[in-house]
Amino acid sequence: MLKELLLITSLTTATFALTMQEYAEQQKQAFSGYKKTQEEGFKAYRAEQLKAFNDYKKEIGAIWDEPKMSTKKTWVAYTPDKKTRTDVDFDNETIVVETVASSPKEAKEKLQVALAKVVTVDTKTVQKTDPLEKILAKIQKPEGVVDAKVKAEPILATVVFKKPPTKESVKTYINQNITAKNIEVKKSKVKFSKIYKVKVKMPSNATQKRSKIYYSEVKKQAKRQDIPMPLVFAIMHSESSFNPRAKSHIPAYGLMQIVPKSAGIDTYRYLYKEKKLVTGSYLYDSTNNITMGSGYLHILYYRYLKAIKNPESRMYCTIAAYNTGAGNIAFAFNRYKTDLSRKEKFRMKYAKDEINSLTPQQVYARLMKDLKWDEPKHYLKKVSKRMSVYHKIYGL
Repeated sequence: MLKELLLITSLTTATFALTMQEYAEQQKQAFSGYKKTQEEGFKAYRAEQLKAFNDYKKEIGAIWDEPKMSTKKTWVAYTPDKKTRTDVDFDNETIVVETVASSPKEAKEKLQVALAKVVTVDTKTVQKTDPLEKILAKIQKPEGVVDAKVKAEPILATVVFKKPPTKESVKTYINQNITAKNIEVKKSKVKFSKIYKVKVKMPSNATQKRSKIYYSEVKKQAKRQDIPMPLVFAIMHSESSFNPRAKSHIPAYGLMQIVPKSAGIDTYRYLYKEKKLVTGSYLYDSTNNITMGSGYLHILYYRYLKAIKNPESRMYCTIAAYNTGAGNIAFAFNRYKTDLSRKEKFRMKYAKDEINSLTPQQVYARLMKDLKWDEPKHYLKKVSKRMSVYHKIYGL
């Protein structure tokens, strides 16, 4: 009887184990299928966005010889009819307003309205009314994509006006900057019309004023991620010149230029323990952007580059890695090692001993000499200098 019970138990256990093995395999296949479906959804979503962007740009090209779009350092906005546009250059601190009109009188009125709007509008209103954003918002988002509403924050109001703008102060500003003398006129591709243009210079301290809008959030996230506040400010300045509508061709979005498909996914998973793709509108919200950017700096400093012992050396590597990736930091120190494969040259474990044998000044010099491209070299130089500037500005 005992032998029979043992035999039954043994057979049952074996059957159960086989069932569990099969279950595990089924789960693995299901996850693989889900991951593939998710990736395909992300790809299709991005393709629709790109098509909408290109179609919109083509429509602009029917009116303007140069169909300008927003960049890292500029915010370009069009009216619904696409015949009036404002181009805010945060790096050079200028505002250019242009309109296609059939008479000087019509042009002056349209220029006045456009300039008044651009110096008073907030980020929430821009997101809701921008013609391209309205088109993008209609694209169906796949599972795993996180969207968010953009909160209202000033863009230029605190730069242009010493106090919250009133109708009278805005009127005075408009009359000072739009006169018959400073309106340029040139040919238009639209029949019976010309292009009328006004260029307005922002106050000389515009960049510093812009940075103050984000002080409290930078302080909060820098403390949360245990990174220096001047680093966050210097990255924001270098990436976007504090342009909340910044967008690059990669595409990267917002103040700290987060790329949704790479750093965005890694950082969202670090912050919220889920693999998600965030939208452009999610990153146009300053809180989300600073949270994500600070989180990514934490990942670089405390995870990807943790093998670098000297804090100053690791900071230099973190700055460069924000621009070019941690793998390229390793490559800068491994590129001449003949005993490593190309793949191994991008791994920090083969570079850490050499980096740790150098002084911070020597690490900086090697990065400036051996980083693969010039862009991260210039980036490292700019951010390092700007950290000192923001340390002085805010007494950090």
